[in-house]
Amino acid sequence: MGDPFDTYREALVVETATVWPEQFDNLGAAEREQIEKRLHAEPAQAAELQYVRLYTGFCRQITVTAADLDRLKHT
Repeated sequence: MGDPFDTYREALVVETATVWPEQFDNLGAAEREQIEKRLHAEPAQAAELQYVRLYTGFCRQITVTAADLDRLKHT
């Protein structure tokens, strides 16, 4: 379970990271890049979001889920 979307932390995000579970190893690099861009463009919609505290702010970490991929296919 991740963190809820937080506008305060979002304002302090200085890094982003995307975690890809093994079940999505079949996706190509270009497709992954597009999915990552879309997920980080609308982080409030991500199924599993985490804010990792850094010295300079926060890292927004999104773990890709099947629900995210289904949602992105239909939009």
